[in-house]
Amino acid sequence: MTDLLLTASPPPRRRRLLRSLLTNKAGVAGLAILGLILFMALGAEHLAPLDPLRRNLSLKLLPPAWLEGGNPRYLLGTDSQGRDLFSRIVFGARTSLSVGLAAVALSSLIGLALGLLAGMAGGRVDTLIMRVIDAMLAIPTMLFMLVVALVAGSGLLPLVVVIAATNWVGSARIVRADVLGVKEMDYVAAARASGAGPVGLVLRHILPNILSSFVVVSTLNVGTVILAESALSFLGFGIQPPEISWGQMLSEGRQYLATSWWVATFPGIAITLTVLGVILLGDWLRDHLDPRLA
Repeated sequence: MTDLLLTASPPPRRRRLLRSLLTNKAGVAGLAILGLILFMALGAEHLAPLDPLRRNLSLKLLPPAWLEGGNPRYLLGTDSQGRDLFSRIVFGARTSLSVGLAAVALSSLIGLALGLLAGMAGGRVDTLIMRVIDAMLAIPTMLFMLVVALVAGSGLLPLVVVIAATNWVGSARIVRADVLGVKEMDYVAAARASGAGPVGLVLRHILPNILSSFVVVSTLNVGTVILAESALSFLGFGIQPPEISWGQMLSEGRQYLATSWWVATFPGIAITLTVLGVILLGDWLRDHLDPRLA
């Protein structure tokens, strides 16, 4: 009987998670892409064959190594100042992931706090928070980020603050909606009747039941933030030289699209693949964590 019970018992959580991932081809692809980008970001000093800031005007606008006129030492070619594109893309991965993860962490915490406050407090507090959210949604996101960037200035930390200040709205709305649904459940009413305070209700009964959707939204927000960072850097309001950003590289290469397409194409491919990896991984997380889709 014991053997039968052990056989019938559900597999450990880690095993279920791994099995769910391995049976989802999109999730595996997303994890592989993001794993590669993370590997590039963490090992940039060892993976980059050349100094990404070293200029050599005699080698400017070299084509990729497999094209006629290419140099095997410069795998993806060089930019308008003779800098190695592959090395710059490798170091740009660190910037994109740093901004993406930091901004999402900050904006998610703001959205979680305000969403919990609005859903639990209700009344005037809920109305005030929702009116602020409505006002922010009425303003074009890029325009708002540009205005905040003008005030906050350029650089890595101001860029994280700028993106986080405009990216918490979606998280707050989803958290509020989940809280409004969960707090009407019978087990929450029973906990409230037994004397549980607001903090205890949130930490023990409400927060654990809304974390799945919150994690999925936060994961997908990483792609949105990477696009926002690239757009701001492309427009000149984000990462500034000598720091390296994919959006900045895209901006520098746009004037050479007709003659030296590789200068802008490869940073664009890096941005696209990273965002695609985030979307694929986020879709798998949604399927895995949502019991209605399980």
